[in-house]
Amino acid sequence: MDMESQGISLLNTDSHAHWMEQAFREAEKAFARKEVPVGAIVVLNNQIIGKGYNQRESLHDPTAHAEILAITAAANHIEDWRLKDATIYVTLEPCPMCAGAILNARIPKVVFGADDHEHGGCGGAVQLCSGKFLNHKVEIIGGILEHKCKGILDSFFSATRK
Repeated sequence: MDMESQGISLLNTDSHAHWMEQAFREAEKAFARKEVPVGAIVVLNNQIIGKGYNQRESLHDPTAHAEILAITAAANHIEDWRLKDATIYVTLEPCPMCAGAILNARIPKVVFGADDHEHGGCGGAVQLCSGKFLNHKVEIIGGILEHKCKGILDSFFSATRK
C-alpha cells in the first residue's frame, strides 16, 4: 500500500523544505555522536520552539528519540503540554511511541523526510495518527527532503554494520 492511499500527503513546499533542513541539522548532531541520525524540531508561529536528536545511546534511555526530546523542549518553552497549533518536522517517519506522543501533545501536523516501512507509526508499518476512534487527527506530510534524510541514515548504517 502506498503512502498516499493511507492518507499521507506528499506535498513538497519551500517552507517545509526550509524547516526540514533545520531538523536535518539535528540529525547531523546525532550522527556525529554515533547515534541513529534522526532529528526533529517543533515549529509554532514560524519559530522553532523545540529541538531534539536521537540520544538513546548517550542517555541510556530507550525513549530518548528526537521527537520526544523536541516535544518536551517545546512544551517546556510554551509552558503547556498542548502543542495544538504546532508542527513537528522529523527526518524519519515517527515510530509508534513517538506517534503516540504526537497525539498526546495534540500536535496537528507531522512533516517527515524518509518513510519507515518497518517501524513507522504514521503510515509506514502502522497508522496511529488517523484512526476513526481518535479524538485528535493529525495531518501527515511525507517525503520532504527524502533523499537527503535517507542518505544520512544509509551512511550511518553502512558504517556501523561493517
